[in-house]
Amino acid sequence: MQRRTLGLVAAGAVVAAGLAGAPAAQAATAPAAPVWVTTIDRAELLHQRAAVPFGTRPSGQTTITVDPSRTYQSMDGFGASITDSSAAVLYRLTPQRRAEAMRALFDPARGAGVSLLRQPIGASDFTAEAEHYTYDDVPPGQTDFALAHFSIAHDEARVLPLLREARRLNPQLKIMATPWSPPAWMKTSDSLASGELKDDPKVYAAYAVYLTRFVLAYTAAGAPVDYLSIQNEPQNRDAGGGPVMGLNTTQAAKVIGILGPLLRIVSPRTKILGYDHNWQTHPNDVANTPPGQDPETDYPYKLLSGDAAKWLAGTAYHCYYGDPSAMTALHNAFPDRGIWFTECSGSHGPSDTPAQYFTDTLKWHARTITVGVTRNWAKSAVTWNLALDATGGPHLGGCGTCTGLITVQPDGTWTTDAEYYTIGHLAKFVRPGAVRIASTNFGTTGWNGEITDVAFRNPDGSTVLVVHNENDAPRSFTVAAGARSFDYTLPGGSLATFTWPRDRAFDDGLRLLSTAGATATSSPAGPDAALAIDDDGATRWSSGAAQAPGQYLQIDLGTARTFRRVAIDSGASVGDYARGWRLSTSTDGTTWRTAAQGTGAGQLTNVDLRPTRARFVRVTATAGAGNWWSIADLRLYA
Repeated sequence: MQRRTLGLVAAGAVVAAGLAGAPAAQAATAPAAPVWVTTIDRAELLHQRAAVPFGTRPSGQTTITVDPSRTYQSMDGFGASITDSSAAVLYRLTPQRRAEAMRALFDPARGAGVSLLRQPIGASDFTAEAEHYTYDDVPPGQTDFALAHFSIAHDEARVLPLLREARRLNPQLKIMATPWSPPAWMKTSDSLASGELKDDPKVYAAYAVYLTRFVLAYTAAGAPVDYLSIQNEPQNRDAGGGPVMGLNTTQAAKVIGILGPLLRIVSPRTKILGYDHNWQTHPNDVANTPPGQDPETDYPYKLLSGDAAKWLAGTAYHCYYGDPSAMTALHNAFPDRGIWFTECSGSHGPSDTPAQYFTDTLKWHARTITVGVTRNWAKSAVTWNLALDATGGPHLGGCGTCTGLITVQPDGTWTTDAEYYTIGHLAKFVRPGAVRIASTNFGTTGWNGEITDVAFRNPDGSTVLVVHNENDAPRSFTVAAGARSFDYTLPGGSLATFTWPRDRAFDDGLRLLSTAGATATSSPAGPDAALAIDDDGATRWSSGAAQAPGQYLQIDLGTARTFRRVAIDSGASVGDYARGWRLSTSTDGTTWRTAAQGTGAGQLTNVDLRPTRARFVRVTATAGAGNWWSIADLRLYA
């Protein structure tokens, strides 16, 4: 990993008593949403509050509209990594306390339900050993193309027993595996801490077989590998003394071209992921590119455009540079390939108190990872170390300020860190195989002080909504599901998960129409009219002046569509709704008919119509007010 300077990270807190117990079943006659909350002062830690009943009363508050009619990516899981360091500190605990910690981490009913682990293949910078290692180390100057010395015996002591226990506690657990370095004899430097893969067909083949041997050995040991990438952070050539290797796309393609057919034969469940690095190429990686080599700032695009693509299930990303929107851009370019998010560690400054870095980590990870990653097509959200000691170690090179999901204390106890909760608010409730569904969202990963959220539909039909209040002050909002809704207030900085079962009460028979390809114009004119149809409640069109009759927003769908609801959503600026409005439609943009008109009463106005077919839709202000008029989302439903 590359160190991220954000003044973050977590200290522990004992698992709250409210964590115990699976999500409660709800009576079909009285739909209600159980809610679990974590606050920045640790007064509540995945604490189950009283369920909030759904009603039918409209609200003028910021409204999160959850709509299962539009679906996105399926989810594989959420978790961290049992690094060599994590295994070592967990084995410092007594057997009873280690069993308690494992239940709190992996048990979906009594714990956080961690459902995906990213496992280092050999050593990472987080190792408790005196030296870094791989599974086929030989003396300097020697080679082992036959892999006669290959062995995973090192992991049998602590890592594999923990993996087997994790799979017992959560049978749906998936495992991804990643090497930080191949054996040194395969590299130009003959060192784990530097160098690149030798440009030799025999080395490419040996490395592919080495990775295949690992997959087979782990499967035989009771830890089958679902996903595999061939190099952690292939553009990071300086890991501060930790294992590392530069690997350009040409070399990566050569290894993948051998590895893919091997895995298809001996381990078809194991899918290959490419890249496994940051959202954007870090400037240090560009600067450390060897002379004459392309820094490949478009690395994942090149990999998915080349011959190796046929063997790739998709791409893996880390958080240490750039922002989550890079994943949506890649999805748009390669919609038939998946995206997994596989690493992000919290970090803290030397003068930060435990309370400070718990608060900072909870807020940053909640908006960027819990919500931001999943809203940008990632099928997983994975942090870094599952467990570390109170010094942030042990580690051998690399990050000296990282934290895990839990911290093993010097007195032989363990405590939970902020990442335990930012992962737990997903993993405990969102089951593998769940699908992300549409929900209006008003916050940003860059922080705008609003409510931000993400929603999922589980395989059993239940709905999960995760909401984070980015602001330091309490924020009130409404959640709407079909014709039902409820109001809620979250403390500043807090994170909450709401669930509700499949129920016909939430089905209003409407389907959200896509506005992809539509265009927008407005009066007063301005380029921001398109922001009203960009499917993002955090952006908006505004009049830029006090409301006045005659102001309008108009959209051209490109072709005639049939709809029976128009949602006029003013977004987080709840005072910016039209005090009076008229909805008009047209098939040619010249002849218009009034479909409905009325008086605004709050942020969200749902205009229900008889089935209406039109290409053009216009919303016109019919009253004046001192407020600006804003539309964050104009949505059409069939």
